[in-house]
Parts: sequence; C-alpha cells; structure tokens
Amino acid sequence: MLILKEDEVRLVEDIQTYLDSAYPEESKVVRERFRCLQQLGEAISQYPSIHSTQILRGSLRTEEDLVDSLLHFKPSSHLLHIPARVVAVRGFLVTKFQSFSMLAILVEDIQAFSVPLRSILFSIICTLLAEDVYFSCLEDPDFSFDTKFILAQDLIALWDNGKDLRSAHHFPALQALWIARDATPPVFGTMNGTSELIRISMDMKKDWQHFLVEESVEDETQWALEEFLFGLSYEEINSVRTWLERFGLSAVSSEEVRSYIGQSSYGIIKGAGPRAFYDFYIDRRDAALFRKRISAPGPKQTLEEIYLKYRITFELSGCPGMIEEDD
Repeated sequence: MLILKEDEVRLVEDIQTYLDSAYPEESKVVRERFRCLQQLGEAISQYPSIHSTQILRGSLRTEEDLVDSLLHFKPSSHLLHIPARVVAVRGFLVTKFQSFSMLAILVEDIQAFSVPLRSILFSIICTLLAEDVYFSCLEDPDFSFDTKFILAQDLIALWDNGKDLRSAHHFPALQALWIARDATPPVFGTMNGTSELIRISMDMKKDWQHFLVEESVEDETQWALEEFLFGLSYEEINSVRTWLERFGLSAVSSEEVRSYIGQSSYGIIKGAGPRAFYDFYIDRRDAALFRKRISAPGPKQTLEEIYLKYRITFELSGCPGMIEEDD
C-alpha cells in the first residue's frame, strides 16, 4: 500500500498540532489534503501489483513480459505500454510532493519542521528523477544486457510502490550535490569553472572525487558539468567564451553574463528549493535530448544522469567501499 513512512506521519501530526493552536483554519486545510492523499494511496493500492501474473483472454502476462518490453521500446513511447498502476503511482508522488510543499510554506520559519520537510521533498524529487536515469541506462549501449535486465527490474520496483532500494541508496549523494550547488552560485570569472567546482567538491564525499578523476576526461561529462556549475546551456557557455575571446577579456562578472545573453535557457536555482532543482534538471534534460535527436554538439545527458549511472555501475560491479559511505 502507498502510505507515508512513520517519520513522515509523525512530522505531519506535529505540524497539525502546531497549526491547530496557531492557525486553525490552515490546519483544517492540511488535514483535508492529507486525508485525500491517504485515500489516493489506498485507491492505487487496489490495482494489482506489477509483479503479479495476469491472464487476459487466455493470454498470460507476467513481470518478465514487462521487463522484455522495457528493453525494447523507447522512453518517449512508454506511456501507453505500461500498466495503469505505474501512471497512478507517479501521480501519487506528485500529489505527495504538492502536499508536503504546502506544509513547507506554512512552517518555513520553523527549522524543526522545515529541515525534515526539505529532506522529504528532495527524496520525492530524486524518485521522479530516478525513472529518467533508469530509462537512460536501458538505452545506453555501454550497459550489458544482464545489467539492463537488473535495472529494468529495479524500474518495475520503483513503479510498483513509488520507491526502490537501489535508486534510494544513491539519493543522499544526489541531494548533497544539489545542496552544494545551491550554496555555490556561479561567479563565472575566466569561465573555467574551477572555483565553483572546488567549492562544490569540498562538501561532497569520496565517490564524487573518484567520479571527477575517472569521468571528467570525457567531453560529455565536462560539458554537462559546466552546464551544472554555470547554470547556462552548452550553447550559451560557448557564446560567452567567444565573446571573451573576441574582445580580449580575461574574465567576466555575473552581471555582464546576464547582460550579454539575457534570460538564460535554464532557470536560476539559488535558494529556491527542491522544486527549482527539478525544474533545472528538466530544462537540461530536455536540451540534452534535443541535441541527441538532431545530432548537435554538446551534452546528451545531464550531470545527474552521468553521476548516478557511474554510481550504479560501480555498485553493480560488486565493488564495496565508497558507495557505502552514503548509507
């Protein structure tokens, strides 16, 4: 059944108790919203599990059939090929995010509430992102069939109840990356990203250092990393660098960059919370998919995809160690 975890339930109850005394009308709204969320979860749970076997008109449909279909159809066309429960679970996650976002607005000045709420919201965003990463893995020719089979099963687990153990294992690292980025607004300068990268890396764990050493030699990773650090698209970054070279400038300020390119293709995320991070990711993901579709230069994946795929590959290789630091 799609239900809130015990710590989530306690947090909601504590916030409702606070609102009962301080803002009774808003407390009523909260109670109604979470009552609806609970009913939605209960209704979705009535759908048969994706793991179950079904017989329709004498035709047997199993989990293995779904895995096989995942390995053969493209993510862009998956919507009408997946069970109704999948769409419903995704809707539950979005509704859960909206409900906890409402709580975050109501108690934003109370740190005892706002900190755990932010963590819950990050977790939901990471779960939504995990689906994209799994599809990216299933399309990646560098992944073996056996690895893709394992990841397809993970994706089914994610769809079945809104979470899976493998992707959840990597959420703390992704959250740490986003928080570090939020605390490190781009200064641009010489446009090499060194200061931004150093400041982000100081707040990250060992696996991030290994990732940079092993993967940053790849153009794809460098381009995706620059987009993440500067908050600009690959095309905008190249445009600014051309501008610097043309006019013989050694450095550029944030104000000068904004003046030159106008409104960036990607939204500003500084201090805007989990929703803005997801929007920032979606903007870059869509741009990457467009470049891939028309064979244009630039990153064909986001930094988050490359980083999580690196961690997943490391984990599936059977090597213990640095990944365990996030447990």
